Amino acid sequence: MSNKPYTPTKVMAIVAHPDDIEFGFAGTMARWRYEGAEICYILCTSGDVGIAEPGMTKARAAEIREAEQLAAAQAIGVEEVVFLREPDGMLENTIDLRRRLVREIRRFKPEVVVTGDPTVVFAEFDGMRRINHPDHRAAAGAAIDAIFPACGQPNLFEELAEEGLTAHKVRYVYVTGRGEGETFVNITDFMDLKLKSLFKHTSQLGGREEAITERMRNRAAQLGQGKEMTYAEAFRVVTITGDEEWEKRQQAAKESSE
Repeated sequence: MSNKPYTPTKVMAIVAHPDDIEFGFAGTMARWRYEGAEICYILCTSGDVGIAEPGMTKARAAEIREAEQLAAAQAIGVEEVVFLREPDGMLENTIDLRRRLVREIRRFKPEVVVTGDPTVVFAEFDGMRRINHPDHRAAAGAAIDAIFPACGQPNLFEELAEEGLTAHKVRYVYVTGRGEGETFVNITDFMDLKLKSLFKHTSQLGGREEAITERMRNRAAQLGQGKEMTYAEAFRVVTITGDEEWEKRQQAAKESSE
C-alpha cells in the first residue's frame, strides 16, 4: 500500500457488540465516511446481557442497545447497520455464523472488512492486563473464516447463489486489537466525532464520560506519536486480493452490470 492516505470504496465492520466499533475504530469509520466510503456495520449480537440493572430483561436491553448503536452509526453518517441477534455472551464461531457473514459480505461486496483479532486472549488496557471478551474472539474468528476462503469461493455455500449472492473476494482485512499495527489512520479531525458517536451508548457509560474522554484521547495520542498525527488508530492489514486482480474483478463486475 502506498504512503498516500487510503480510502476504500466500500467498508464492512464486523464486531460482536454495540459499542465495539465506537470504542475501537469509529474515528477511522468517520474519516472514511467523510471521504466518500459506503459503510455497513454488522453486529453479531445486540448486547442483550450488557445492562446489569435490577429488573432489566434481555429483550429490553437489546432494544436499548440496538437503538444506541443506530444513533452511534448515524452520528458519523453510517446508515446501514445489521443486527444478527446471536446470543450475547454465548457467541460461537460456528458454520452457521460463518454462513450468515458470508451472506452479508456477498450482498454488500466490501473492498475492506474491519474486524478484531481472534488470537487476543489477554490484552493491555489503560495499563492493566485484561481478558478479551470471548464474544470478541468468536466474532473476529467467524469474520476471518468468512472472508477467506469462504466468501470468495463459489462452491462454498453455493446455495447462496439462489439468492443472487455470488462469490466476492475482499481486498483487505483491517485487523484491530491491542493498539498494534503497521498501518495508522489519522483521525485528528475526527476525534470529536468518534467521541460523539461513542457517547450515544449511554447505557454503557455510567456517567464516566469525562474519564472515558481522557482515556480515549490519551490512547489515540499515543498511537499518533511520532507520525505527525495528533490522534490515530492502528491496524494490521492483511491483503486478500492483489491490486491487479482486484481491479480486473471490479472492471468485470462493472461490465456485467451494463
